[in-house]
Amino acid sequence: MEDKIRQIFDSEASAIRTIPVTGDYIKAIEIIYSNVHQKRGKLVTSGMGKAGQVAHNIATTFSSTGTPSVFLHPSEAQHGDLGILQKNDVLLAISNSGKTRELIELIDLKNNLYPEIPVIVITSDPNSPLGLKSDCHILTGAPEEVCPLGLTPTTSTTVFMVIGDALVVLMMEKIGFSAEDYAKRHHGGYLGAKSRDKFAKIK
Repeated sequence: MEDKIRQIFDSEASAIRTIPVTGDYIKAIEIIYSNVHQKRGKLVTSGMGKAGQVAHNIATTFSSTGTPSVFLHPSEAQHGDLGILQKNDVLLAISNSGKTRELIELIDLKNNLYPEIPVIVITSDPNSPLGLKSDCHILTGAPEEVCPLGLTPTTSTTVFMVIGDALVVLMMEKIGFSAEDYAKRHHGGYLGAKSRDKFAKIK
């Protein structure tokens, strides 16, 4: 059992190490910075199922680090939630296959409302329908799932999280996000106290 656990960890670590590092990361940061920090829009993340859960996590992490962001469920968008979009927003869509019907429809609906909103897509397929509809396409490297059936999103969601973390950190550095900034957005709990203590030491 311990050997199997190590094998799972090794597989996921290997998938992270082989994520393609391309200029699309910088392009994504420039798009988000321009629309959110200069034009006062927001980052809107979206995804279905487990990819959607990762998209929600990415949105909350961006928000707590100085980049206003919300999660938009692609199905709920078809029932009125699309109204959350504004003209200076950025849409970040996550799908392992790049073929998720609800996300493809979301982009079409977005185009009917605000065609100028840029789309950043994270997928495993460079030629996917979502990728072809994007302004910026970040690839995962198409890792194999550690699920013994090869079906359950496991390794793919790990890679999504790491890509999201990279984007968050790059943006924090670009906007010069500080411990003081963090403390103002995260008052409660251990992290709030730690950020205020760190800011006090800096002063």
